[in-house]
Amino acid sequence: MQDRIKELTKKYLSKIIDIRRHIHQNPELSFEEHKTSAFIQEHLESMNITYQAGFVKTGIIGYLKGKNPDKRTIALRADMDALPIQEAGDLEFTSRNEGVMHACGHDAHTAALLGAAMILNELKTEWEGTILLLFQPAEEVFPGGAKLMMEEGCFDNNEPELIIGQHVLPGMKTGHAGFKSGMYMASGDEVYITVKGKGGHAAMPHALTDNVLIASHIIVALQQVVSRIVPAQIPTVLSFGKVIANGATNIIPEKVEIAGTLRTMNEEWRAIIKDKIRAIAKGTAQSMGADVEIDIKDGYPVVYNNEELSNSAINFSQEYIGKEATEIMDIRMTAEDFGYYSQKYPCTFYRFGVEQENGETGSLHTPQFNLNENSLETAAGLLAYMGFKFMTRD
Repeated sequence: MQDRIKELTKKYLSKIIDIRRHIHQNPELSFEEHKTSAFIQEHLESMNITYQAGFVKTGIIGYLKGKNPDKRTIALRADMDALPIQEAGDLEFTSRNEGVMHACGHDAHTAALLGAAMILNELKTEWEGTILLLFQPAEEVFPGGAKLMMEEGCFDNNEPELIIGQHVLPGMKTGHAGFKSGMYMASGDEVYITVKGKGGHAAMPHALTDNVLIASHIIVALQQVVSRIVPAQIPTVLSFGKVIANGATNIIPEKVEIAGTLRTMNEEWRAIIKDKIRAIAKGTAQSMGADVEIDIKDGYPVVYNNEELSNSAINFSQEYIGKEATEIMDIRMTAEDFGYYSQKYPCTFYRFGVEQENGETGSLHTPQFNLNENSLETAAGLLAYMGFKFMTRD
């Protein structure tokens, strides 16, 4: 079966690349993927694959049916949205949409899932059950398309026993894939703190509340959340990247705004940390005579890769691309809304390498990102092989 899927992948590779280039050239932002959705629907119709569209406006569930469609159901997921970035470079398929770019590889994810559908559609007499083709909008923007699609009942007709997702990885050799069993990606919450007090002339600090100083104390005090409160074995990050103190050299402002991100690998401690942030910020501000407003916006949950499922995926990858090309990865403190699926269903979320041979791949979320299109052969073929293996396992 490895050989058959590899042959079919080569057969469809130029078409998969064309699909990726079309999507790359016509990127759409989160919750606005209307033309992308219509394009995907056209391809599903060309394969006679039934589907439901309109989840969160643009999301799609395709129903790829083998023999005995009710025997079992699994889902394969790809995200569709682009980023508000002006693309650099001059490719023949450079983005036509000013200020919008597929800088996170979602064009490749979508093309690979359509490619896997082409392959598995040709093999549908060889497996039993239904494969859900999950084309998801808005991975890049809270609250995330994954959460909203499930809330809108995307799995009401067919609930999957497992979900598989994949993502590009610059820095990993093209042709390779990377897996991590268990906790893989962090939760991602946004922390907003506003310090309020009496502003005034900076030369008269005794007559006012020094909100800039108080905000600084809060930031420093909150460092103990990671260093002294959370157990050392739980990976946690609390970073502040934005401070707005709109005063002047001789003016202390009446308010100072702080914004940051909270990342952790443990859902129980995630809740505890939020309470600690509120208590420390409030206590610090009040002890220095200021008021404080604290708003912590819940972001994506931890991406948890089911151990049994992920170990099977590793074995299937070793069978398909080889042991040397199958890498075991470390945790990542970045976040992904795939975490919503992994909190409810057995899931595995893995990476495929997209490194250019000349090293000019760029980084994710930058104008220079440019993946190696040869990676689509691995992305589509491996996804199809794993889909087949999970549909035919005992």
